[in-house]
Amino acid sequence: MDLRTAFPRSMKTRLAGYAHLARMIDKCRAVLAGTEGEYIYPCPMDERLLDYAGITPGQFTAAVKAHPTDDGVAEWFRRTAPPRGTQELEDWNGTLLERGPSSPDSAAKFAKYRDAIDPLRTDITAWSDLQDLEEGRPVPRRK
Repeated sequence: MDLRTAFPRSMKTRLAGYAHLARMIDKCRAVLAGTEGEYIYPCPMDERLLDYAGITPGQFTAAVKAHPTDDGVAEWFRRTAPPRGTQELEDWNGTLLERGPSSPDSAAKFAKYRDAIDPLRTDITAWSDLQDLEEGRPVPRRK
C-alpha cells in the first residue's frame, strides 16, 4: 500500500518550509472531493498553522481550489503569510511537531488512541508521532 495515496502526508513533511502544510492540502483536497473519510479539515492542527500564517480556512480552501498543484498552493501560501526567518519557522515547526495533549481530557483521548494502535508505545507523546504510527509510518522509539 502506498501511504502517499492512502492517507494524507505526514505532519512532518515540509512544504514551503512549513510542517503540516502538505498534510493540510491533502485533507482540504479530500474534503473538496468528498473523500475525506475520517479526516477532519480544518482540525485544530490546521487551525494552528492557519493562525500562525494569518490565513482563514476559507482563504486556504479557495487557494487549494484555485491552484491544482502543491507548488501553486505553496507559492500562494508564501505570498500570503507574513515572512518568517528560517530559525523562527524551524522553532515554530518544532513546537507544532512536539505538541502533545494539552488537557486531561485530551491526554485521555491521546492514550486511548495510542493504546488502540500499540499500547507498548508509551514513548509516543506527540500528536504528530501518533498520527504517523496510526497511518503505518515508522516512528523511532524515544527514551
